[in-house]
Amino acid sequence: MPKHTPVGWPPGNRRQVLVKTLWIGVWLVFLSSPVEDLVNGGHSTGATVAGAVGLTAFVGAYLTLVYRNMGRSFSPRVVLTLGGVLGVLAPVLAATLGSAWLGLFVYLSVAWGATLPLRAAYWAIPASGALMYLIALRFGEAAEARGLILLVVLIGFAMTGVGQLVRTTIELRKARATVAQLAANEERLRLARDLHDLLGHSLSLITLKSELAGRMLPDHPDRAAQQVADIEQVSRQALVDVREAVTGYRRPRLAAELAGMQVALTAAGVVAEVPAEPDLATVPEESESALAWALREAVTNVVRHSGADRCVIQLLHRQTLDGPVLELSVEDNGSGGSGKGAGNGLTGLTERLEKAGGTLEAARVRHGFRLVARVPTAPAADVGSGA
Repeated sequence: MPKHTPVGWPPGNRRQVLVKTLWIGVWLVFLSSPVEDLVNGGHSTGATVAGAVGLTAFVGAYLTLVYRNMGRSFSPRVVLTLGGVLGVLAPVLAATLGSAWLGLFVYLSVAWGATLPLRAAYWAIPASGALMYLIALRFGEAAEARGLILLVVLIGFAMTGVGQLVRTTIELRKARATVAQLAANEERLRLARDLHDLLGHSLSLITLKSELAGRMLPDHPDRAAQQVADIEQVSRQALVDVREAVTGYRRPRLAAELAGMQVALTAAGVVAEVPAEPDLATVPEESESALAWALREAVTNVVRHSGADRCVIQLLHRQTLDGPVLELSVEDNGSGGSGKGAGNGLTGLTERLEKAGGTLEAARVRHGFRLVARVPTAPAADVGSGA
């Protein structure tokens, strides 16, 4: 924590409280004239006691208003109440006890300039100066009042700038807190999306292989053992993927996902047509990652929901009016629930692709279901098929 209180921040420790108190309290030295007048002014006992009480109340209201409102704003009602107390005490004390008390208007101008809303301060500060001048005329101190009125008005308007700076800083601090909260929410959404994509595919494959192992166990224990070994491998990889997703470092690679989807579809008894290793030289990393997630979600839906026995995966470089794109197409011949509305997976996938500048289309076709994902790529001299 910094040694000095930043502008617009309340003090956070004893040292900062002391520094802020000294910074504000040192200016109270100009109250020496009213104090001296109380001691040596020849007032009656009643006037002296009343003046001391009034001065104490004035200083208390001033410090409360300026000290607190410069770091942690009061409600408008409290500001107006304390400002009104100062606005009453300053002219009453000066008018009843003499010209030595005219300096209170300087503190009044400072408090109003620093804490009142701008529109209110713009008329309140000149009004305080004019009132001070009228009181000074009563005691025949016109010459002194002319110099003091300039100080009252100038320092009051200068403090409006300081007050505005403090209020802006407080608003900026609140805005930063809001941005931090929104960033945290976005990170939670990203994590939820990643975990859904990761675990949805892995758990579907584990369930499928567990069912196969159970059917094979009585007659083909060796083949069942192989399925169990595959389950162990998938589980370990899922654990690694989850750990990497939580730390935020995981970016799936399209080539690795294509190989993994081939294994998943074959294990599910689906005849798969998968393209060879694609040309990704012109594909940004973020676009490749988004497309890899799209492939994983599409194949997971084929295995889990479609009831298909055939799946065709295509990966094509295309030139569109918006520029070159890499297009992923996953089509199956199933009749299951793949096309019945957009679930959490497709919703999260749409958001992920949009973030990478891509698009998603998912709909039933004549003999099944088709998902098409497109992401932008960098311009290339040779635009061809990667399938």
